[in-house]
Amino acid sequence: MFQTPFLRPERTARQVFDWAIRQAVHADRIGFSEYWLGEHATLDWESIPNPELVIAAAALQTKQIKFGPLAHLLPYHHPATLAIQTAWLSQILEGRYMLGVANGAYPTDAALRGITDMSKNHAMMFEAIQMMEKVWKAEPFQEQGEFWKVGFPEANPAKPLRDVRPYGGKMTMAMTGLSAPSPSIAFAGEHGFIPASVYAGNPFLRSHFETYKEKMEANGRKADRSMHRVVRDVIVADTDAEARKLAIEGGIGLAWKKYIKPTYERFGVLKGLVHDPSVDPADVDAEYLAEHVWITGSPETVRQKMEAWFDDLGGPFGTLLIYSHDYIDDPEPWEHSMELLVKEVAPKLPSAEQEAVA
Repeated sequence: MFQTPFLRPERTARQVFDWAIRQAVHADRIGFSEYWLGEHATLDWESIPNPELVIAAAALQTKQIKFGPLAHLLPYHHPATLAIQTAWLSQILEGRYMLGVANGAYPTDAALRGITDMSKNHAMMFEAIQMMEKVWKAEPFQEQGEFWKVGFPEANPAKPLRDVRPYGGKMTMAMTGLSAPSPSIAFAGEHGFIPASVYAGNPFLRSHFETYKEKMEANGRKADRSMHRVVRDVIVADTDAEARKLAIEGGIGLAWKKYIKPTYERFGVLKGLVHDPSVDPADVDAEYLAEHVWITGSPETVRQKMEAWFDDLGGPFGTLLIYSHDYIDDPEPWEHSMELLVKEVAPKLPSAEQEAVA
């Protein structure tokens, strides 16, 4: 699950927090493998500024699911501070933590930090990663970068330092990509990070897959497609009609109408989602989205749609992340959708691991 979250702006902070925790506990109980959370400071529909607070609270109520921010926006954090905080959270979760990072795409989040020119955000992100990795080694250094000063203190036998390294000695890293070609996905391939792609049409995803493969192989790594995460809207119900109704008349339909479609238009992403070139992106409505963009239906219908999707992509990828939406007022049908997906659909789908073996 990707808990962006897409929640109505009138939801209170407590409602957002409670929903995120409830979703994490339910996802863990029914067998989801991963739970990622967005980080945004100013956006009205994406309302979690501190994903680590949700992760820490959910850690106490879950047993097997892995957590991660998707993503911490590195230009807006001091690298050393974030390195220590995320390493500690990885120690708390004892192997159930992954760190997603990104450069930040929204001008209002940047303006909050005094950044009015976002052209250097990618450079800031790459510098921050390099500095964080040095901090995690827990070896003395001092460094003046282009954007930050970072260091690690000398050891003092009279006053030992605590262990600030990530759990197991290494941080599992993920990086999101929002463009095609994507410099972030390229960087992920160069460094062996997990690539995470927001669904914006199959040509967009194929571009990410190829970029990642090319960079992995160029750096002497196996191009493992099972590492790839893809985020997409999925609704499952007992019948096709129930699934369409739950999507179109529920939280997904409202979020797309009020927030996601206008946002995708601004970023130039909407056109890539249009199934038929003769369709004007401005005319895309919930019925079109339910048929061509969201994956909706009964378990068997969703299985068939997923397999057709994989075929068009040239094979399956690693992990599907479903967006979380606002079903706070009536959560049972949404949570039933989650359960059908993980218990009735997923076991019948091919996997990237199986394809690699074959």
